[in-house]
Amino acid sequence: MADLVLGCGRCVAVDEEGYLRRLDDWDEQVAAALAAQQGIALQASHWEVLHLLRGFHEQYEMSPASRALVNLMKRQLGPDKGRSIYLMRLFGGSFARTASRIAGLPKPDNCL
Repeated sequence: MADLVLGCGRCVAVDEEGYLRRLDDWDEQVAAALAAQQGIALQASHWEVLHLLRGFHEQYEMSPASRALVNLMKRQLGPDKGRSIYLMRLFGGSFARTASRIAGLPKPDNCL
């Protein structure tokens, strides 16, 4: 187990892949630190996806895999944002895994 040290000296536990050990540790400061580890500076478009993911997890108690995330985005935010290329621009090639990590959620089940 590792720790993610935030600027204020606060530490949160993460696993060997960088996912939070305790989902309740997540807040926007933690998200920003997790994103920074991935080389991502969070913008409004990122937060839109992160909050959508957290709502999905709250309802279904799971993190959506790539295809499910694209479909969720399409339903909730429209066809321009409900595309793999849009999510890859925001979070990189493994967008479902990276976005879930930053959102403080477990790794999607079918992600390697």
